[in-house]
Amino acid sequence: MKARFTAVVGALLVAGCGSSPVEPETSRSDNAAALNEQLGMAYLRQGNLAVAKEKLERAVKQNPRNANVHSTLALLYEQLGKPALVDEHYRAAVRLAPQNSDISNNYAVFLCRSGRTEEGVRRFLEAAANRLYRTPEAAYTNAGVCLRQAKRLDEAEANFKRAVQARPNFAEAAYQLADLQFERGHPNEARAQVDRYLSAFEATPDLLLLGVRVAHSQGDRLTAEKYARRLRVEFPGSPQMRAIPELNRNPG
Repeated sequence: MKARFTAVVGALLVAGCGSSPVEPETSRSDNAAALNEQLGMAYLRQGNLAVAKEKLERAVKQNPRNANVHSTLALLYEQLGKPALVDEHYRAAVRLAPQNSDISNNYAVFLCRSGRTEEGVRRFLEAAANRLYRTPEAAYTNAGVCLRQAKRLDEAEANFKRAVQARPNFAEAAYQLADLQFERGHPNEARAQVDRYLSAFEATPDLLLLGVRVAHSQGDRLTAEKYARRLRVEFPGSPQMRAIPELNRNPG
C-alpha cells in the first residue's frame, strides 16, 4: 500500500507588528519576508517551482529567523528532490518555532517518507499531545501510516484507533483502520468499522469501495451491491467507481 499522509500545508502567515517598539528597518525586512513567503507558497501551490524558489530564497535572506519561511522552503526543496536541504530547513523551522505542531507534522511526514520511522512517529505523537494542536486525529493517523509503511502493524492499528477515538468522523482514519484490518485478515472488524462510519457520517469513495471489497470477501453480494450503487450515484466518474467492474469480475 502506498503511504498516504495527511499533510498540513496551509498558508502560514507571520504575525504583524505588535505594540512593542521595533526598529523600522527590521520591521520592513520582516514584512518583506512575510510577503515573499506568502507569494512563494502561492507559486508552490500552482506548481511554478522556479518562481517559488526565487521568492522563498529571497524571504529567508530578508528574515532568517522566520520559521514559516524555512518550513515552506522545505516543502519546495522536497518537490525539487533535495533531501539534505529539506532536512536543514525543517530543522531550522522546528528550532525557531518548537511549539508549532503544523510544522512538526510536515517535518514528520518527510522523515517517514525518508525511512526515518522512529523520529517521524515521535514528532507526530508530540504534535498530537500538544493541546494547542487543532487536529490531533491527523497526527495519529499519520503516525499509523508511517508505522504501517514500516510493517509495524500492531502499532499502526493502535494509532488509527486513537485517531478515530479523537474524531469519529475523520474519514481518513476510519478508512486506514478498516483497510489495515482487512489486510490483516480480519474482514469482520473491517466491515464493522466501515458500516459504523457510513451509517453515521458522510461517505467517501475510498470507504465505499472498501465496503464493496470487504462484502465481496464475505460472500455478501447484497451489501456489496448496495455500496457499489452508492458509489455510482454519489461519486460518478471517480476512480473508485471505475474500479467496480474489475472488482466484480475478480471479487477475490
